[in-house]
Amino acid sequence: MPRIHFKGKDSIVNYHLTVPYHQFQAVEKKSMLEKGKNPSLHDNMIIHGDNLTALKALLPTHGGKVNCIYIDPPYNTGNEGWVYNDNVNNAMMRQWFGKVVDSEDMTRHDKWLCMMWPRLSLLRELLAEDGVIFVSIDDNEQHRLRMVMDEVFGEDNFVAGFVVIRAEGGGMAKQAIKGHDHLLVYAKNISLSTPLKRPRDVRGEIVTKDGIEYWLEEDWLRKEFGKYGTCHYEEIVKYKGKEKKKEIDQLIASGDCVLIEKKNGLHVVARMRNLSMDSSKFYSVLKHLSANGIKDLDSVNLKGKFDYPKPISLLMELIRGKTMHTKDQSDIILDSFAGSGTTAHAVLALNKEDGGNRKFILVECEDYADKITAERVRRVIKGVPKSKDENLKKGLGGNFGYWELGRPMEMQSILEGEDLPTYNELARYVFYTATGEQWSQKLMKKRDFFVGESEHYQVYLFYKPDVDYLTEASLTLELAESLPKSGKKWRLVFAPTRYANPDSLAKMKIKFCQLPFEIYKVVE
Repeated sequence: MPRIHFKGKDSIVNYHLTVPYHQFQAVEKKSMLEKGKNPSLHDNMIIHGDNLTALKALLPTHGGKVNCIYIDPPYNTGNEGWVYNDNVNNAMMRQWFGKVVDSEDMTRHDKWLCMMWPRLSLLRELLAEDGVIFVSIDDNEQHRLRMVMDEVFGEDNFVAGFVVIRAEGGGMAKQAIKGHDHLLVYAKNISLSTPLKRPRDVRGEIVTKDGIEYWLEEDWLRKEFGKYGTCHYEEIVKYKGKEKKKEIDQLIASGDCVLIEKKNGLHVVARMRNLSMDSSKFYSVLKHLSANGIKDLDSVNLKGKFDYPKPISLLMELIRGKTMHTKDQSDIILDSFAGSGTTAHAVLALNKEDGGNRKFILVECEDYADKITAERVRRVIKGVPKSKDENLKKGLGGNFGYWELGRPMEMQSILEGEDLPTYNELARYVFYTATGEQWSQKLMKKRDFFVGESEHYQVYLFYKPDVDYLTEASLTLELAESLPKSGKKWRLVFAPTRYANPDSLAKMKIKFCQLPFEIYKVVE
């Protein structure tokens, strides 16, 4: 497979592995929660902070769990004012820090690729095995992005390259009037990913039966009876005889079809089509005008607060296309270049539309994360009194926790007793780094120092954010013998020190892991 080469590539291919894990700090006054509830890492999240750091911090709880990712990164047009600030240990790249990337920058494509590669690598780790990622881009970097994603995701996992019509009409151009952007789609594992689906154009009456909406497709038999141009029950029976009458009667008796009386006294045989399930595959050209994104933002009284917001219709179509095949619609949707918050708006609108329980995670590094990104979501949830849209006027409902990135999990800090993480933060960290699996706080038994159970291990953590405790706590033979039996699984026990023979611990299927420790994974 052809590979792309650029300045700094050797330094950033594995850079995401060296990014330290950070703690999350909830900001309750900026959150929007039901009364009596606290922000949770397992609910809707809006994260303010560098997206590379945030994506790494999400791994212990969301690695392999995100069903759908949408990102709209800088297009690198030279006019966006973005800055390369990743702390890569490379002398050349350190000269890039803090400098705005503009159209005169001869290394702007190299910088953009160095920025994108580690983020795409972490996004891939966060995706579920059947998940997909959508990336909006324009002509400036589309061809380079395709090559990067071929390397990061695998060229066999390429799903589609959509053209998104964003503008109509004329305009000023030296060569050609441009009215479209690109949308690249990749799967984590294309053999497990279901095709993107979209609802068919409904042409017929919509009825409700047993709480389910159906549309009555009246011309489904027209191909078979095209010679007569009819789907009328009486004419079908007349021309096709008793056997066809019996077949149609069985379809009616089973509820798959109904008869609709027309003005001429004849009855049409209409098929009952589940409105939520009936779908077709995507066409490669999507029409979602940029002007509609501006109107969407205006509708929540944030006119002029953000340049080039994506239209809600585009995000709804993409998310619906990925999630409409699921029965409970509880998928997790991630946007790590959140901007004005269109992705969250789309998720809440879809949940209102079909009763789904999709969750969103937004990451925004800019200062407007609260005043624009989160504020838009607050207004969508509460409602906009003067909105012409009845659903938006009443409010779409929902909630979210607002988070800032806290301290990094640095080994030197733990050694020196400074900035010690909470028990829950360290439990989340050690469980993921040791097992490679997601941690569930619900399964933790803090009183017994039990962190959780993975496919291969039971994990224990003897720790308190207290220097005196850390200087005295140790894994003794007596403590090891008091642990619950593990059956066939080994037990990983994290503690500051041990006073027990490794052979004795091994006989009890216990593997000691010293705190503090370097990042590693026990599972190969």
